[in-house]
Amino acid sequence: MTVIIQATPDELAAVRFDEHGLVPAIAQDEHGQVLMLAWMNADTLRATLDDGRMTYWSRSRQEVWRKGDTSGDWQEVLAASYDCDADALLFRVRQHGGGACHTGAYSCFTHPFGASASGPG
Repeated sequence: MTVIIQATPDELAAVRFDEHGLVPAIAQDEHGQVLMLAWMNADTLRATLDDGRMTYWSRSRQEVWRKGDTSGDWQEVLAASYDCDADALLFRVRQHGGGACHTGAYSCFTHPFGASASGPG
C-alpha cells in the first residue's frame, strides 16, 4: 500500500535547501536500518511525497533519479520527516528488489571503521 504524504505548504517551506537547492535525504527501512543517503531538490521532494515512491536528484548526472527506474530496486515511502533544523530529511521506506545501493547491496553502509585494524600498536 503506497503512502501519500500530505505535507502542508508551511512544512514544505520550512525545508532548508543548500546553496545548490539540495537537501540530504536518508532512506531507512521499516526495521530501522539505514539504507542510503542521497539528495533531493524541491521538485523531487514534492514528487516523492505526491506519489509515494522515492525520487532523488542525481548530483553526478544533474537529473531527476526515480529510484528503481533502471535497476528495478525501488523504495516505497512509509513515512517522512525533517530534522530540528529542517536541513535534513528522513524517509522510512519499504525496499523492493535486491537492494538500495548501486553496488547491489541491501544498504550502502557496509564498511565499518576499524574492521581491519589490528589494534593499538
